[in-house]
Amino acid sequence: MFRRIATVVTVLASAFVVPASASAGVDWPDAVAGVTADRYPEGVTWDPTRQAFLVGSVATGRIDVVDRAGRARVLVEEAPGVSSLGLHVDAARNRFLVAYGDIGSGERSSPATASVQSGVAIYNLRTGRLQRRVDLNTAALNPAGGKHGANDLAIDGAGNAYVTDPAADAIYRITPAGHASVLVRDPRLQSASIGMNGIVWDPAGYLLAVKYSSGTLYRISLRGRITEVGIPQALVGGDGLAFTADRRLIAVTNKLGAAGNEAVTVLRSTDNYRSAQVVTSKAWPFAGPTTMTLTPHGAYVLSGRIDVLLAGGQSNEFSLHRVH
Repeated sequence: MFRRIATVVTVLASAFVVPASASAGVDWPDAVAGVTADRYPEGVTWDPTRQAFLVGSVATGRIDVVDRAGRARVLVEEAPGVSSLGLHVDAARNRFLVAYGDIGSGERSSPATASVQSGVAIYNLRTGRLQRRVDLNTAALNPAGGKHGANDLAIDGAGNAYVTDPAADAIYRITPAGHASVLVRDPRLQSASIGMNGIVWDPAGYLLAVKYSSGTLYRISLRGRITEVGIPQALVGGDGLAFTADRRLIAVTNKLGAAGNEAVTVLRSTDNYRSAQVVTSKAWPFAGPTTMTLTPHGAYVLSGRIDVLLAGGQSNEFSLHRVH
């Protein structure tokens, strides 16, 4: 979601469980630290075609490629919106998707776009060229109006994208052809502050999504049926989610906009996530973690210095740290 790092700490808590499908590679660093003119990346995804990370920007909305040394270069010069948030690479279809909106902290934020702009931009993965922009704040999708802003997205096996909007009471679906609809609208998704945030697709046939303000985890069917997942501790400040090949759910929580903890929590389930148990939950030692991405070299958590932004400071630094 939404202090300068003097020393990069490269030894993290060994209690974290990383499955073999995302095991740490010997030639990749535990910490990737860099600077970018496209400040305050909130979202990150792994690009297997470039063997690099893609990150967004709350400040400019542009998309950068980041290599293993932390060097950032612009991939998408023309930003999809005021701020770019969640990203997802769909390598099978040679595309990547970006959730965009205006949370009031971008360089081009204005009364006309703040809490109004909301959508998903779809780009050619090889060239970075815009293929389609899908507006998610239309009268047809949101007849009651109100505040809106796309935040995160997940993609199923058929190429449908599912998008959260923390200001709304709905989760949206976008077909591969670009048709947008409401998958589910439910008052349980609404929040007086920040609502539905991180979302992931389980190949078993459903979605998992977390409500930032309360830490409630929901299981959502493709018919729009929503049920609360029984978990032993609420994921308050739940931001990014990742689903591993061995079906463990990794959740990044922060305190940027709720009374949560900066932590990485690993859960597992024996009943298709009608309930889940905590495997481990450890405090994260780097300020402002927002989300994570799984790579062949391990799972990396992004800290884009949004804590500095919200405190009124300035930073062009970011870091990615591997979960051990």
